Amino acid sequence: MAAIPNKQFKNICVLSGFTYGKHKEFVEAAIDLGRSIAARKLHLVYGGGNRGLSKMVSEAAFIRGSQVLGIIPRVLKPLAVRLTHPLEKS
Repeated sequence: MAAIPNKQFKNICVLSGFTYGKHKEFVEAAIDLGRSIAARKLHLVYGGGNRGLSKMVSEAAFIRGSQVLGIIPRVLKPLAVRLTHPLEKS
């Protein structure tokens, strides 16, 4: 497969757990991922929940200036709690 010259991704989708896991390293990695997304000036698309590693990635990216879009499938909406970032209007 040939590389496409002068093309850069602007959005990245991250799907991760809605729990924190058993190891604090998972939380640290999620925060680092969010920071890296923002540092690269990417926009984050994620599962939209306010729990676990998904929350950590989205908050770390948002706080550092990334646009964040949370998408919750209709079938999961009754089970999910939507995350509203502190500076985001509902």
